[in-house]
Amino acid sequence: MGKTLAEKILSQKSGNDARAGDMVIAEVDLAFVQDTTGPLTVRQFQSGGFKSLANPLKTAIFIDHAAPSPNRSLSNDHWLLRRFARETGAVMSDVGEGVCHQLVGESLARPGDVIVGSDSHTVTAGGLGAFATGMGSSDVAVAMALGKTWFRVPESIQVVAAGSFPKGVYAKDLTLHLIGLIGADGATYKALEFGGETVTAMSMSSRLTTANMAVEAGAKVGLFPADETTRDYLAGQGRGEHYRPISPDTDAAYEQTININVAGLEPTVSRPHTVDNTAPVTELKGTKVQQVVIGTCTNGRLEDLAVAAGILKGKKSHPETRLIVAPASRRVMLEAVKNGFIQVLIEAGAAVLPPGCGPCLGLHQGVLGDGEVCLSTSNRNFKGRMGNPEALVYLGSPATAAATAIAGEITDPREVI
Repeated sequence: MGKTLAEKILSQKSGNDARAGDMVIAEVDLAFVQDTTGPLTVRQFQSGGFKSLANPLKTAIFIDHAAPSPNRSLSNDHWLLRRFARETGAVMSDVGEGVCHQLVGESLARPGDVIVGSDSHTVTAGGLGAFATGMGSSDVAVAMALGKTWFRVPESIQVVAAGSFPKGVYAKDLTLHLIGLIGADGATYKALEFGGETVTAMSMSSRLTTANMAVEAGAKVGLFPADETTRDYLAGQGRGEHYRPISPDTDAAYEQTININVAGLEPTVSRPHTVDNTAPVTELKGTKVQQVVIGTCTNGRLEDLAVAAGILKGKKSHPETRLIVAPASRRVMLEAVKNGFIQVLIEAGAAVLPPGCGPCLGLHQGVLGDGEVCLSTSNRNFKGRMGNPEALVYLGSPATAAATAIAGEITDPREVI
């Protein structure tokens, strides 16, 4: 019997005939941390008696979640990470380079890799065909030291998408629809594997968006096949030699198959306080919004900024709605400047932040006030996610966010495109 993508990658990296339910020890191609989880990882690494990294060039440290640092304590954590990188030879990505998940996709992840990170949205690299998953700080510390880790091979759920996206509907809407369909725990410790004619036509930006949110349904990984789109993307990043095709076998055994015709989808929004609390945007029309955020590891790529700029060009954000834009990486920001998107967004009233996580996790750069409502293109909206448990966070696509910024209330992007 054939193998799923998860089984195929873990078989290759463990040297075993890995099947769902098996326990394997697999080589790790990349282990990384960021500045909120990294200090604990470093301390666990040191307390474990480890002196050196198994693969320094396959170990990365990112300062992105609180960058630049908003307080003394975090500044000290940043110093700890910088010193550890100097002492061990780990790859260091400092303030302003961008969000770890975007940078991993741009520069480090390869099809067929096993990637572990001390951040749940490590799953983003599954858009490139990598078995990428978040782990606890202690587990990542061990992976950094030994260059390998153990997995239970996950069962796989196949998601087959057919049709073409209608006007105003994007990969984010498909992803929110899927999570609303199966629930926040509908794929717990499963591999969500995406295929079908829609997926074949999806850009890498869209694939990364969908893979990024696989964990919001509980998934261990969100996997896309590595195909011509993957090859073109890697070549565009100057990494054409990192491409290799990988896809599931036609006779692979899936626990479940979910079929979605995207032609019938509408712009979709997640309501507070869970990602699976979804509704068509039309049901939420009129909901007043005090802040709109466009960016994060979910929707801070060039394609996302282009969509937002296309809607906001020649318009102004509502006077009672703050518009915050955070490009996902320095490369994205430079390309957005070159293409005129940043100028359009600033002229529309946006406050453009340095590349990084920005207000997504509520540490700085956009913490909400009591009772305030935010429409964000990020991936989570649980109570307190953006720094205030008395605030309300809705999730939507960059198009929905841009339309909402103009109107000052949740708005269907199809009305303004």
